Amino acid sequence: MDTDLDDAAEWTLAVTGGGDAFGRIFDRHRARVLRHSYRLVSMASDAEDVVAIVFLEAWRKRRSIHFVDGSMLPWLLVTATNAAHNLARSTRRYHRLLRRLPPAALTADHADDFDEGEAQTALRGLHLTDQQVITLCVLEGMSEKEAAAILDIAPGTVKSRLSRAKARLAAHLDPPIRLIPVLAKEAPHE
Repeated sequence: MDTDLDDAAEWTLAVTGGGDAFGRIFDRHRARVLRHSYRLVSMASDAEDVVAIVFLEAWRKRRSIHFVDGSMLPWLLVTATNAAHNLARSTRRYHRLLRRLPPAALTADHADDFDEGEAQTALRGLHLTDQQVITLCVLEGMSEKEAAAILDIAPGTVKSRLSRAKARLAAHLDPPIRLIPVLAKEAPHE
């Protein structure tokens, strides 16, 4: 297929079922329409919306598009200008409506009242390796062997890290507490 066709010829192919022709026109003019749209709107995402609207309108009005010297670009740019103005007008109406609405009653954010608790705060204060073994062995109830496989370290290393991590965590708590696994899955000591 000859890709050196002007827009009018490509558009004729597109209208008669050549989806690739529409794609070639889109590829040919998208960047230019986008640059034009950036100058007309306040946000980059709005410019991309304008481009989408322009090509949707092109397809919707496919039988009445005007070409200038075989180029569709002038029609696309005029349509982009109209779409950007419509978008701006719609945004202004939306903001006017919001200003007319009564202010919402302030409600407390329940997340502001959330206290993680002393234990969780103490856990977050531990070194990452301590947090990992406490989380896996104490909170998730995994055995030292399972934790070792997950952390890719020897089971003996998990055992010693766990012992030290429990001591560090307990020291941060007032009064100090004794930590035991939630689910006792640990294998009997050999």
